[in-house]
Amino acid sequence: MEENKDGSSAEKFLKDFGKKLDQFVVELKDAGNRAEVDLQKKYEELKASAQKLKTEAKNKERWQEMEAGLKKAGEELNNAFKAAFKKKP
Repeated sequence: MEENKDGSSAEKFLKDFGKKLDQFVVELKDAGNRAEVDLQKKYEELKASAQKLKTEAKNKERWQEMEAGLKKAGEELNNAFKAAFKKKP
């Protein structure tokens, strides 16, 4: 009778252990899914930030091109005024 009690106790322990292990696997999968969603969200945020920086850099380059063009136009206008209003001897 002693063997039956020990066998029953071991069987109960293994069943409980199996249930706990199953629950752990479920929780582990949930945690993995949450982590994947969080990482995907962060990736999308970083991707959007990179695009914004790229756009800002492009706008800055365009402004620099415009600024150089405006300086050149100003110099040409200055030269034109000097030539038009140059005192003739």
